Amino acid sequence: MSTAASPDTKTTDGATVVITHRLRANKQGEYERWLEEIAPLCQASTGHLDWNIVRPISGLTDTYTVIIRFDTEANLRNWMESPTRARLIEQVRPLFVTDDDFFISSGLDFWFTPAGAKAKIPVRWKQYLVTWSAIYPLALLIPMVVNPLLHRLGIGDNRFLATFVVTGVVVFLMVYLVMPRYTRLVQRWLFSRPGE
Repeated sequence: MSTAASPDTKTTDGATVVITHRLRANKQGEYERWLEEIAPLCQASTGHLDWNIVRPISGLTDTYTVIIRFDTEANLRNWMESPTRARLIEQVRPLFVTDDDFFISSGLDFWFTPAGAKAKIPVRWKQYLVTWSAIYPLALLIPMVVNPLLHRLGIGDNRFLATFVVTGVVVFLMVYLVMPRYTRLVQRWLFSRPGE
């Protein structure tokens, strides 16, 4: 599944892809080994800027979310549609419960370029800390809200549906509510360089 935010693939505003992979039971080890193979190839692609992984919470989810940023949508699509990636997706597909789902969004302001930022892209270790500190409380709290709600709706203990809803809510909150405000809050630190 691929959804583009804009039909213009020649944009120079940058682009982000959010990839969701739901794994079969006890397949995380194999998937982690696969990530070790695909990550360097993606990172060596023309225009690659960043690679982040949101790993599942043990006992709660089996879903990995991979967030990749490129300098242009064209370069991102070149990677996503490359024979190398297609081969590696076919290799890992038996581990998936669902397909290789992804959403492409144009613009480098996906998470880390709040309005008025002095630098276009903060250093990676700061991106990592900000993302982790935002996702951690959501990953703890959202299942505590979603699971009882699903029970009240009579859905019961459907782990796959619960994972689908929880990850959807977490990504929605991260993209639309948490990260735009959080990055503004920590903007000075996030975009500062040594000696500033």
